[in-house]
Amino acid sequence: MMYHPGGTIRETLRRIETNEYVLPAIQREFVWNPNQICALFDSLLQGYPFGEFLYWQIDAEHSAEYRYYGFVLDYHQRDNPHCPEARITPGRPITAVLDGQQRLTAFNIGLRGSMAVKRPYKWWRSPDAFPRRILALDLLAPTEPDERGSRYTFEFIEESRVGPEGERLWFRVSDILDIRPGPPMLRWLTEKRLSDDELNLAFERLDRLYQAVNNDQTVCYYEESNQDIEHVLNIFIRRNSGGTVLSYSDLLLSIATSQWEELDARKEVHQLVDDLNRIGPGLGLTKDFVLKAGLMLTDISSVGFQVRNFTRANMAVLERNWSKISSALVETVQLAAGFGFDSNSIRASSSLLPIAYYIYQQGAPEDFDVHSRYHEDRQAIRGWLIRSILKASGIWGSGLDTLLTALRDVLRNTNNGRFPATELRHAMAQRGKGLDFTQEEVEDLADMSFSDRRVFALLTLLSPAINLRTHHFHIDHIFPKSRFTKARLRQAGVIDEEHEVFVDCANRIGNLQLLEGIPNVEKRAKMPAKWMNEFFSDNETREHYQKLYFMGEVPRDMIDFLVFYEARRARLQRRIEQIVNSV
Repeated sequence: MMYHPGGTIRETLRRIETNEYVLPAIQREFVWNPNQICALFDSLLQGYPFGEFLYWQIDAEHSAEYRYYGFVLDYHQRDNPHCPEARITPGRPITAVLDGQQRLTAFNIGLRGSMAVKRPYKWWRSPDAFPRRILALDLLAPTEPDERGSRYTFEFIEESRVGPEGERLWFRVSDILDIRPGPPMLRWLTEKRLSDDELNLAFERLDRLYQAVNNDQTVCYYEESNQDIEHVLNIFIRRNSGGTVLSYSDLLLSIATSQWEELDARKEVHQLVDDLNRIGPGLGLTKDFVLKAGLMLTDISSVGFQVRNFTRANMAVLERNWSKISSALVETVQLAAGFGFDSNSIRASSSLLPIAYYIYQQGAPEDFDVHSRYHEDRQAIRGWLIRSILKASGIWGSGLDTLLTALRDVLRNTNNGRFPATELRHAMAQRGKGLDFTQEEVEDLADMSFSDRRVFALLTLLSPAINLRTHHFHIDHIFPKSRFTKARLRQAGVIDEEHEVFVDCANRIGNLQLLEGIPNVEKRAKMPAKWMNEFFSDNETREHYQKLYFMGEVPRDMIDFLVFYEARRARLQRRIEQIVNSV
């Protein structure tokens, strides 16, 4: 491996623009934020070293064997976050960047492109949520370093702000590639009608930017010429796995991408993640989930994120079965969404993997989540999934890969035509992750707070008659939360000594229920007895509702809330114990 000193930012950008420098498929996506780019440009102007690069020189006879990507130019967080596929002329050598993608992309965006990042508090789909911004340098900013040691004020701004702005003078950084040094630069500044001190400061900064980009020999790199992909992968992993920013799954996805023959693994995985998260309210799934699912569903020996699992043979199996894997995951997520789960309530996405494996075994039928012939399976899956989520000790934490591998063995070896919930529970218990609940755990569930991420799962388990697939349900306070202020409690006749108890019980499971969206909006802050009299047309319907939600007698006044709460809590605790410890 040879070391090459020297080279300018301008020359490097020209090679990026002409696809002389490209990204091999083993590279991850661009992940830097605007502040990181600004910090890099500040380091450049201060003369700080920003690290050498690592290039892989691929001979002309081997260059067509791999897939390549270009560098991001006009980054858009929603519409254009991924590296574009590079168009490579066959039969010519290629220089692939193994280390330095983030820094080179930052220079590419800052000096040639733009960045569109979501504005705070704007909806993701809003047309004005992602304004296009370009990198600018304030030529009149104070010279003293800030608390981070930065001496130059770079910022991504909208084009309309370029030029004088109060006490600032914003210069579009990309213009430094076209402006001529010396007198032309000075004439450009003179047109801004600056004072002598401002003119000197602005000229000094503009000239420093020009020199740093166009003349300074700051780009140094190592060059690897070995054509063996396994050798290069080993260099890449050793070079990149030392830090914590680059996740191991990023590296492994890169390896998969380099080994797939027909499909683009990175594109397929990212697209599948996007598709899965568009189902229902979204479960917040990641590429880690999809990659682990691929290992699990195709029976690769271990589901762990280990390099030895990402061999060429295993990746060929993954690619060959990708369509079926994708279908199984889509059905799994549709099933979970039909159970009413979202990204807040699912807690651990790994809990979905045994379900996905079972659906994969069934041939990934497109109607698994709705067809009547799978009704018993869905009920068994629902009960097993919710119990695993309710366990406070954490089923899906430590020892996850070993547990998933064991559960896969159970699913693979149990061929009785049904989801083997009992067999899975037995295998989990053998590994200290049993789904049986002690009396203390049941009592804890009966005291669960509104803020607990498991509360939706528990209410779902307690409300089997509701249809979460076709109706959207909210977690509702039976006695409205707005009634539990000190002023309103005093007004209702509750003595001050009981205020704290009332407020605490108001947010616990004894005062919570699942209520369909529209009725919940209509209910608002009404007392439950009054609302039920208005909402239900007859006594029979109202009594059915009270029985369905374990209400018992519902008092009309707040002063009797604790009596209602304790009675309902006791009923819920008995029901919880029956449900969670049933076979």
